[in-house]
Amino acid sequence: MSELLREYLPILIFIGLAIALGLVLLLAAVVVAVRNPDPEKISAYECGFNAFDDARMKFDVRFYLVSILFIIFDLEVAFLFPWAVAFQHVGAFGLWSMMVFLAVLTIGFAYEWKKGALEWE
Repeated sequence: MSELLREYLPILIFIGLAIALGLVLLLAAVVVAVRNPDPEKISAYECGFNAFDDARMKFDVRFYLVSILFIIFDLEVAFLFPWAVAFQHVGAFGLWSMMVFLAVLTIGFAYEWKKGALEWE
């Protein structure tokens, strides 16, 4: 039984440290937090409309378009990392299949650019 506990001791120490660090960070946030925020800090930023307004207010559909385009290209670029790690094992077929993938990605990007989807008026 002693040997079994010795094998699990690092895991228990790690869990204990994780819980302790989480509690310390939560308590630090409560102690250090600003009670009266500056109006500039709570003003609208990045999204273009007030954060504490009616949820049914109308706003431009370009917010959705830009976010969807970002997610699409971000996910497609994320496919490059596993490919780069396994590059020495995939061979010529893997190289050319990634070139086709990147060509389709580039054509899509050029199409969106030409259509003006990335411009903000």
